[in-house]
Amino acid sequence: MTLAALIQSGLRQIRRADEKWSRRSGKRRILVDGRTPVNYVMVAPVHRAMAADPRVEFWFTASEEPRRLAEISAAAPPDGALVHPRRAALMKFDAYLASDFMWATLPRGAQRVQMFHGVGGKYGFDAPTTSMRVWDRLLFVNVRRLRNFIAAGAIDADSPAIRLVGMPKVDCLVDGTLRRDDVLRTLDLDPAKPSVLYAPTWSPESSLNAFGLDLVARLAAMQINVIVKLHDRSRDLRDRYSGGRDWMQALAPLAERRNARIVTGHDICPCLAAADAMITDHSSAGFEYLLLDRPLVRIHRPTLIRAANIHPDYVKLMTEASDSANDLEGTLAAVERALAAPSERSGSRRAIAEDLFHQPGAATARTVAALYDTIELEQPAAALRPAEALCQPSA
Repeated sequence: MTLAALIQSGLRQIRRADEKWSRRSGKRRILVDGRTPVNYVMVAPVHRAMAADPRVEFWFTASEEPRRLAEISAAAPPDGALVHPRRAALMKFDAYLASDFMWATLPRGAQRVQMFHGVGGKYGFDAPTTSMRVWDRLLFVNVRRLRNFIAAGAIDADSPAIRLVGMPKVDCLVDGTLRRDDVLRTLDLDPAKPSVLYAPTWSPESSLNAFGLDLVARLAAMQINVIVKLHDRSRDLRDRYSGGRDWMQALAPLAERRNARIVTGHDICPCLAAADAMITDHSSAGFEYLLLDRPLVRIHRPTLIRAANIHPDYVKLMTEASDSANDLEGTLAAVERALAAPSERSGSRRAIAEDLFHQPGAATARTVAALYDTIELEQPAAALRPAEALCQPSA
């Protein structure tokens, strides 16, 4: 046996002993890593479903930007256990849970679980050029991404890491948890009026940077409710994310209108449920909205498609599901068409939603089961809390 093999064998024995010692209390620790608050939103339904189990502890870190740990964990419960990555490296965790391609240093080992982030097909996320075999569990949102990973050579078709679970975040869009009128009342908006959501993606090339302020002002002048929900990254003042502009401050005067709201929360699902039509450029949220089978308006931004490396298949899907526009006037006209004929493109919307979201409504339950299996803990019969606790409106 080579020296390297001897060292690896010794490390495995040490880790097995460490794991046995750390589990003597019967408890399991799960470390959730994040880049932005929306990373917690992806995990939130699972966390809430398992929070009642005293045998499981959730910890939250920000391995790439530790100084932003409190900000990144803002969407997590206020009593959440935040841990700096340097301290986390000294601790023993049973599972490391990420919804982005992050990789915290954990010398004592942990089962690496990838939940994935969004379904927009951006930044090569659906066809990685590097191996994903280092992950112990890959919780796939849909069969499309699973097949793309295999075709790209990132994983093997028979990998024991594969689990097809869906997206827990969107369960609340289809299980009756969120009701349009209730969310609008929470936002202090009139449910009798048509409601339009503007949710651009982040990028200096996004529609927000092109003509977003003018669009929101023109929408607010119509006899409709206007809801604006920015991506977490659009609130980041660094140039690569927002173009260096404070968009929340720029939008603030528009929020003074009786019929307009700038949502500050991090979970877009309540906003999706409240909207009779949605405007985006290219975002996972736009695809998530298809689960409601309501009209979608896409602002076509070729420079965004190039900058975000959006896969052509996903550009095609977004085009098929939406009424596309290239400029301000075209977008406003598309909104009017959407509100006048909401059933247009319904067939495409339904087909694409079925393609991108594996059996929505029960993804949280499947993910919880997968996590209990990963941490080698018997799942209690009452692991899931009532559905109404999984998604909450936030202004």
